[in-house]
Amino acid sequence: MIGLAEVAVGDELPVLTALITRENLVRYAGASGDFNPIHWNAAFAKSVGLPDVIAHGMYTLALTGRVITEWVGDAGAVLEFGARFTRPVVVSDADGATLVVAGKVTSRADNGHIGVDLSATVDGQTVLAKAKAVLAVAAAR
Repeated sequence: MIGLAEVAVGDELPVLTALITRENLVRYAGASGDFNPIHWNAAFAKSVGLPDVIAHGMYTLALTGRVITEWVGDAGAVLEFGARFTRPVVVSDADGATLVVAGKVTSRADNGHIGVDLSATVDGQTVLAKAKAVLAVAAAR
């Protein structure tokens, strides 16, 4: 777990690289109850104008959140977390999709709150915009 004294504006969080496969999507569908066929059936996804199966947006967001929780060491430290979905994550059957998530500390307040901006990309294309989190680090809680 990080402490307030260790955090400075400009610090970069460890990058997360996550391979998203069709198997991940089927498992997420089971856990979330979202069995929309655009997430597992290529023929259906293409019939509604998508290039292929796409990942659940909330699955992509959850993977992005892992960067924060793994860095801070306590999911309870996350006070705010959100993003705007900008592009679907296309998951091919052969290669899947590789999500790359990075984060940077953008603010540090006297009350122990830390602001973090995140980026989430697949093949260099942004899939989540305005991804931000506010954390309460251990030393201030």
